[in-house]
Amino acid sequence: MSAHSASTPTPGADPAASWREVKARIAKAEEAAGRTPGEVTLVAVSKQQPWTAVEPVLRAGQRVFGENRVQEAESRWSAVKGEAPDLEIRLIGPLQTNKAREAVRLFEVIETLDREKLAQALADAVQKEGRRPRLYIEVNTGEEPQKAGVMPAEADAFIALARATYGLEIEGLMCIPPADEPAFPHFALMAKLAKRNGVAKLSMGMSADFETAIRFGATSVRVGSAVFGARPPRP
Repeated sequence: MSAHSASTPTPGADPAASWREVKARIAKAEEAAGRTPGEVTLVAVSKQQPWTAVEPVLRAGQRVFGENRVQEAESRWSAVKGEAPDLEIRLIGPLQTNKAREAVRLFEVIETLDREKLAQALADAVQKEGRRPRLYIEVNTGEEPQKAGVMPAEADAFIALARATYGLEIEGLMCIPPADEPAFPHFALMAKLAKRNGVAKLSMGMSADFETAIRFGATSVRVGSAVFGARPPRP
């Protein structure tokens, strides 16, 4: 066994130990980038993970989790929220307009606002529910046709539209860079977009590149496999 494998938990084998290792890596990356300690939020991506993997991380102290689907998140977290009122559940997967009201009711943060029709649906849902989750606009930095997100050239106009036309407060921007490209140019682009539009938060960086994202200004990183191991196949 190498020294590295002896000191680093195998992701998924002991989720709480892997979580502590990721937290340590985030702290080290913050220090290396000259960031304030604790400035970067870890979003533990619990989507599709069994509760037996998620619960040890929750018990270890993690309070921010990312989910992909409204229904899955509702069935998993609704009861738990009563016992842990400081939980923050984030929607990090695509949102259908017909699920907007449920999403506003359930999530503290919605990271995947990406089109005008959804902005309208969320604005209506906020009015009806009397609840205002924090909103992030997803930017398709790689302009990949199979991915959701606003194209970079349209991001400025869409941020302005969401604010002025629909009265939405945009807390941050989110991106998922192409898997086959270096991530740092995408993170740099996001930082420029955020600064230009007075957007405070950046959700970027996943298990393979979160330290790079922290260097480029991420305020939250979405880490799944490095904590929980590979997601089990969907039945």
